[in-house]
Parts: sequence; structure tokens; C-alpha cells
Amino acid sequence: MAKDGIVVFGSVNMDLVARVKSIARPGETVLSRRADSFFGGKGANQAVAAARIGRGGEVRVAMVAAVGRDPFGQACRDNLLNNGVDIGAVQLTDEPTGCAFITVDEHGENAITVASGANMALKATDLPEDLLSRAAVLVLQMEVPIAESLEAARRAGTSGATVIWNFAPVPPLSSAAEMISLLRATNVLVVNEHEAIAVAQMLGWNDGSDFLKAGAEISQRFGPVCIVTAGARGAVAIDRDGGQLQARARPITPVDTTGAGDTFVGVLANGIAERLAIGEAMERACLAASQACLASGAQNGMPYREKLDDLLRQG
Repeated sequence: MAKDGIVVFGSVNMDLVARVKSIARPGETVLSRRADSFFGGKGANQAVAAARIGRGGEVRVAMVAAVGRDPFGQACRDNLLNNGVDIGAVQLTDEPTGCAFITVDEHGENAITVASGANMALKATDLPEDLLSRAAVLVLQMEVPIAESLEAARRAGTSGATVIWNFAPVPPLSSAAEMISLLRATNVLVVNEHEAIAVAQMLGWNDGSDFLKAGAEISQRFGPVCIVTAGARGAVAIDRDGGQLQARARPITPVDTTGAGDTFVGVLANGIAERLAIGEAMERACLAASQACLASGAQNGMPYREKLDDLLRQG
């Protein structure tokens, strides 16, 4: 059986965003003219990014997640389906669909509260064996129970899939041993500059604030290729021998950077599933991430395959 699919095991949220003059302090009420809703959750964002780039190709994307039996849950399922994501393994639960409550002030600073809801009901057993057997890539994040994600990663490794773990948001791990278990189950670790340092420090590294040194420490000690994303500076892949490969970001004037990192991960997963060289996969992912910053909301600016291919041809 051909292993040519991507499975995303992770979170689905509805993001509710209110723009305010200033973010409320404890005990204070502030008014906003309106609240806007956007589809979100790191897992769903990454699945949509991968599916949009996969359109026109042979790579199929499936989501393994949990949502509530509520209007938000139905809307999130419909959104995934409309973007070409297989939702056969998106479970319906009695917990409410995950929500992120976001306030953004006039300077662009934000405050975010996430109600995980159904995301915390996701189990490794929700990942069907027949789906995993067809997966070339399994994508994970840190918004669902870590133990369940780790079990899913181990199963994927046994089946021969490449495990991409996006270590975001940084969770309160119980021990360095838990972090080591995660890294040993991972083929490609994707982190930003701050996350690279946080992971290395969990492992006892304390050698300043150089995120490339932190990434090299992670890769050389535990084996995964460590890809560090650095916003406008692009991304750097570091292998266990210390070799580095850089992909540049194209200059843009961003409208909203929400979802850029998730776009990078989803498009990177597609490139790996299509068996591109890591440098080419990173170049596509950086370009897609920059395009995602040109519209409001995590998913609205994520490019489709045709647009990305046109941009790549333009150099």
C-alpha cells in the first residue's frame, strides 16, 4: 500500500477576536465594537495549510481531532471538509468545541485565553490503524494531551511514517524525561527561536540565547532534524551532525501574522510527503507562511497550490 498521505493529530478551535483600545486589567471591563470569529486550532490550521497546497497533487490530508456536538463543532468540521481535509476521524464529544478568546489592542498587542474543551478528550486510539498505515507523515502539536500525542507518534514510527512535531505552544512538561521521550519519537522538530531555547533548557542546556546553538544541542543529542523558524529571517534546519541549511523568507508588509507558523508546518509536511529535499520543502513553506500574513485570521491567507507554484516560478 502506497504511503502518500498526511495525518494531522491535534487541536480544533474557534477563535473569537475583539479589537479594543486597551486590554482589560483585572476587574476592568472594556468595550469593543464587534467580535469576529475565525477558524483556528494549531492542528486544524496545519491540516488546512497542507490540504490547500496538496490540491492538484497526490497527497491527501486527514485530521484526527475532537470537537463538541455544538454549532462551533459543526462549523469547524464543515470548514475542514470544504478545504479538502478528510474528517472521518474527527470525533464528536460531549465536551464543548475548543475556543480561543483573543483581545487585540490598538498597538497590536494581544491577550489570549484558550478553553481547550473537546481537544483534551482526544485519544491516541482515535487514530485508526488503516489511516496510519497509509500515512507518509504524521503531524503533531502541543494543544492536545501530550501522552496521547506521544503514543500516536510511537505508533507512526513503527508504521514507517515521518513524525513532524511542532513544539508549540510550549507546555509545562512534568520532567526532562518526558521531553526526551518526545524527541526520540520525532523525526523533524519544528520550533521558533524562543521554543528552541525553551526545549534546550528543559534538557539542561544553559548556554545563552543563541537559538541556533539551542537547535544544534537538540538535534545532536537526540537525533531529530531541528527546524527553527525565525519570522522575517526565514528558517534553518539543523541535523545531528551539526550541518545547517537555511531557507530565506520573502519581504512582505504583514497584515496579521496569526497562523504563519502553522502554515509553515502544513506546507513543510506536504513537501516531505511529496519527497522533496528538505531545502526545497522549507523554501515552499517559508513562502507560504509569508503569504498567510497578508490576510486577517489564521487560515484566510493560506495559499492554494496554484498561487504558490506561480510565486515560486517568479523566483
